[in-house]
Amino acid sequence: MINFNGKIISVQELQLSKDNRAFKYGDGIFETVRVLNSKVVFIEDHYFRLMASMRMLRMKIPMNFTLEFLQAEILRVIEDLTKSENYRVRLTVYRKDGGLYNPLSNEIDYLIDAIPFSPKENEICKIDLYKDFYNYSGLLSTIKTTNRMLNTLAAIFADENDLDNCLLLNERKGVVEAINGNLFIIKGSIIKTPALTEGCIKGIIRKKVIDILEKNSNYSIEETIISPFELQKADEIFITNAINGIQSVTSYRKKVFTRKITNKIKSSLDLLIITG
Repeated sequence: MINFNGKIISVQELQLSKDNRAFKYGDGIFETVRVLNSKVVFIEDHYFRLMASMRMLRMKIPMNFTLEFLQAEILRVIEDLTKSENYRVRLTVYRKDGGLYNPLSNEIDYLIDAIPFSPKENEICKIDLYKDFYNYSGLLSTIKTTNRMLNTLAAIFADENDLDNCLLLNERKGVVEAINGNLFIIKGSIIKTPALTEGCIKGIIRKKVIDILEKNSNYSIEETIISPFELQKADEIFITNAINGIQSVTSYRKKVFTRKITNKIKSSLDLLIITG
């Protein structure tokens, strides 16, 4: 079952027109959230990021789009699904049909779908750089729009080259993020992640990890420019996203990484997910 503009319908009942703007122009945004034991994890962070993104893209925010409303709409979707501890939920918001590049309206439609899933543990994660196209730095790149062609091509490249993930670069050849999450590298007690000005998604788990590290005097966290050369010098690398939390990177080219500090950060995050 899915939620289309507040109506719970089957997938077969959903009908999107040929003028759907998310399809024709990528004129939409989305939030991927985790529901754990009927609790929408970090719902406030997702809500405020969604509102900021809608304002930036000049979408008209409906009066009923409160945090409580969207949380309830998400939970309605999973009521009739196979019972599971974890659900991956995607909330897509897009401008109503009509117009060419210039839309006929800034009012929106929304669609919520969910699937049960099992979180990935720290299995083997082999990565490399994707260099065919760039993720251009700038504020627009920090928003989760429905135009994910770069991520799609990078995922195909990873599959063709027996990789588990790829790292995207910006036009200045700086490391931006992974295909499906933010990046952190560890060298000694210094932990770095690409700054938002590099073009990375303003990730919810990225923010939580930074908060955790800022409260821990054993580590120094830097939001900065990361060169590809720093990857092979790192002791540990990990990727963050809303569904799997933290995933360790085990190897980059010939470099093999440890997981000692990553596992400690993961434990702190897992506790926050359960209690926060």
